[in-house]
Amino acid sequence: MGALSHIRVLDLSRVLAGPWCAQNLADLGADVIKVERPGAGDDTRHWGPPFAKDAHGQETDESAYFICINRNKRSITVDISKPEGQAIIRELTAESDVLIENYKVGDLAKYGLDYESLKKFKPDLIYCSITGFGQTGPYAHRPGYDFIIQGIGGFMSVTGEADDFEGASPQKSGVAIADIFTGMYASTAILAAVVHRDHTGEGQYIDMSLLDTQIAVMANVSSAYLTSGEVPRRWGNASPIIVPYQTFPTSDGWMIVAAGNDGQYRHFVNAGGEAHLADNPLFLTNPLRVQHRKQLIPLLEAMTRKKTKGDWIALLEQANVPCGPINNFKEVFENEQVIARNVQINVPHPTVGNMKLVASPMKLSKTPTEVRMAPPTLGQHTQEVLQERLHMDDKSIAALRNKGII
Repeated sequence: MGALSHIRVLDLSRVLAGPWCAQNLADLGADVIKVERPGAGDDTRHWGPPFAKDAHGQETDESAYFICINRNKRSITVDISKPEGQAIIRELTAESDVLIENYKVGDLAKYGLDYESLKKFKPDLIYCSITGFGQTGPYAHRPGYDFIIQGIGGFMSVTGEADDFEGASPQKSGVAIADIFTGMYASTAILAAVVHRDHTGEGQYIDMSLLDTQIAVMANVSSAYLTSGEVPRRWGNASPIIVPYQTFPTSDGWMIVAAGNDGQYRHFVNAGGEAHLADNPLFLTNPLRVQHRKQLIPLLEAMTRKKTKGDWIALLEQANVPCGPINNFKEVFENEQVIARNVQINVPHPTVGNMKLVASPMKLSKTPTEVRMAPPTLGQHTQEVLQERLHMDDKSIAALRNKGII
């Protein structure tokens, strides 16, 4: 039994931030019902290729994007634009602890499914809204996509090669970090609200914004600006305050060296046969190396090009210098540490057969996470949920299906 096995979640969200939040709760044991549009479902069902292949190597309708954010959920299809669909959502809300949605500000009020409407008959409801810019402010009604948020929230201004590097430009992250982090913060906020409800009996409204989150997770970068007033800039793969702390070329690829103190720097150049670089008065301390990085880095790059990536990693690990390779994803999932931690898991799926997933990184000793269900097919559990939660009979369900409500 997961730690949240007593919690029921109604997930009206789609794409990434909301589903990521709901999946975290589901991994911890919550019973999550994902509400999707009849016939179409979550947008990410169609975001591909790639799509998972079945046992015969034939492509299915299960997109890799949808797969990564919807395990441990039951899918039902409901047309919330119709009164009968709205009634189903209200009845399911009455049987739930948490509702998650990421509709545009005010959209669900048109259907009587906003927090103010639902809390009238479910006062202890925990209602989490996730939007690009939050429920207040001049941008509240704007659509908020992760890429745009990374730009507005400052992330792209410090990501990418430095301005003096040929072809330099701001870069987005390789993964939708504003969405992912907002989903993580939303999970935490919901758990805090559950604790509060358990102590007081009160539900509450949670207003999550991708922009708020993006700025918050800039951490020391935001703090550096607020402290100094100096606008942070792009440094590529280098650090503005530690040298050497960056990528380096080897004879057959790239590696990362993170020499966080003077001793580690000395061990690094000793391992490369360039001990004189540790005694050079320009490079004796980290502040001096930061000051003279333009002189030092070309010398270090000439040194690192003399050995292979594998040889360097072995040498530096022996010398206790923090380092690592830059793996592609084939190398990631073949890595001995990744294999030992059971990061990749396989679960049965009705169309794919054996579906490969990434396990939850939350490893609890008493209430471990568990993959109870593969990501659902569209509407896979509609009949089951309506019978179980709302006690509908086959005739009533068939009538709703015939009218296109479900």
